[in-house]
Amino acid sequence: MSNVDEIKIDLPPLSFEKCPETDGERTKRLTIEKLLADNPDSCIPLKVLQELALSNFGLVNDDLRRVLWPQLAGVDVANLDRVPTLDELQSHPEYHQVVLDVNRSLKRFPPGIPYEQRIALQDQLTVLILRVIKKYPNLSYYQGYHDVAVTFLLVAGEEVAFAIMEQLSTTHFSECMQETMEATQRRLMFIWPIVLFEQPELFHFLQRSTVGTLFALPWYLTWFGHSLNSYKAVVRLYDYFLASPMYTPIFVTAAILLHRANVILQEDCDMASVHCLLSKLPDDLPFEDLLVISSKLYDKYSLTVIEKKVEELIQNEKEQRKLEEERRINYRRSVSSKSNYNISKWFLSVLTPKSVMMTTAVSIVVGICAYYYKNQYLAAGIS
Repeated sequence: MSNVDEIKIDLPPLSFEKCPETDGERTKRLTIEKLLADNPDSCIPLKVLQELALSNFGLVNDDLRRVLWPQLAGVDVANLDRVPTLDELQSHPEYHQVVLDVNRSLKRFPPGIPYEQRIALQDQLTVLILRVIKKYPNLSYYQGYHDVAVTFLLVAGEEVAFAIMEQLSTTHFSECMQETMEATQRRLMFIWPIVLFEQPELFHFLQRSTVGTLFALPWYLTWFGHSLNSYKAVVRLYDYFLASPMYTPIFVTAAILLHRANVILQEDCDMASVHCLLSKLPDDLPFEDLLVISSKLYDKYSLTVIEKKVEELIQNEKEQRKLEEERRINYRRSVSSKSNYNISKWFLSVLTPKSVMMTTAVSIVVGICAYYYKNQYLAAGIS
């Protein structure tokens, strides 16, 4: 399993509340349904499909996602592998960890489903995850992977969800599935140049707070699936990410930080306060607006420019740490030297002619007493 701290934020159950279809959603749904009807085998041209997924309301509902998500992921639903049984996978080294994580994901299942159905879904989720990491032993399972898999399972079903996860695990999530999280942690630093370019005040505030990027780790690892309380918001984001380049979650994260700048800047500038604020996403985030901003940021700043700036930030941080270490060493030397000087000064101050004479006299008296009592003991036969 990848070396990543367990995601332990206690979240309320995922809300599966169904809202009435808006006029905009209805128009979008009818447009998609017509495209499906007009195209052979219900296959919409990829460029058109990506535009639909990126634009307002995304793919609208799960009935359409069930058909279109595999197309966005490049999955051939007519050529799917046989699903193995859970017994066939129990010998996998990650089996027990996956089962633990799946058992902890009850809040991500629809409420009110029969017990038997929930148990069946949990078993399907376990099988789905183990199939991927068994087929690709170079990929390491990480905690949070199940949050992504459960979303595709609920929408597309076990067989198609595996095919989608297989595809994404070797592309979008491949960096997260390395043996360590070093590459992922470095990738999260791509947030900072975007914030710096767009809002320097916010960037410098966050840097002073030393908050780091840990708050954004669950967002990136799970496509926000672990951190949002609304199922509708989760699947809307998945529409967007499936139609976007693989590092797009970085730009969505930056868009969220920029959107919340005023709230963040009012917080106490310390790591604990800022991390607590950022870790919990508000329920009322205007995701349609944020996704538009994210796309604009992606077009505005190339990954090459961002990476170059990240290198500069890392180098500056190293130099700053080196200076701080040198200051600490010099301070310790100064304190030690001062302490030694004070001891020497005190010793010399008490070593006056009077004190020397007094010390000598006391020593002579003690010596005479010792000699006298020794003779007394010897005379009494005490050795």
